[in-house]
Amino acid sequence: MEKLNPLFDLVGRIFMAYLFVPAGFGKITGYAGTAGYMESVGVPGILLPLVIIVEFLGGLAILVGWQTRIVALLLAGFSIVAALLFHLQPDDQIQMILFTKNIAIAGGLFFLVANGAGAYSVDARLRKA
Repeated sequence: MEKLNPLFDLVGRIFMAYLFVPAGFGKITGYAGTAGYMESVGVPGILLPLVIIVEFLGGLAILVGWQTRIVALLLAGFSIVAALLFHLQPDDQIQMILFTKNIAIAGGLFFLVANGAGAYSVDARLRKA
């Protein structure tokens, strides 16, 4: 099984990126609606470009394994903040499922912080150079 670890690292990064890249892109294509939703929960819409950068570019960085530990820490913090701001609604079961999902995502990202991107990554290539 240990021989498969580099492959599992890569697949794990692909799956994590699949959460963030489409979400960031969706915020670009649905900019006005996303800004309005943010403002409806008290988050200034002016922060939306930062959210897009974190999600879209952060997701791409995780995908290719570039600066993985730093980006994973940033995305973990982002996921926790998003969970608290948007999903912590104990009376709404759907929102609490989304809250739990975001916390679990942060947990997966903390594994990337602790272990890095793995062998099939830009980080590994840069270490060898």
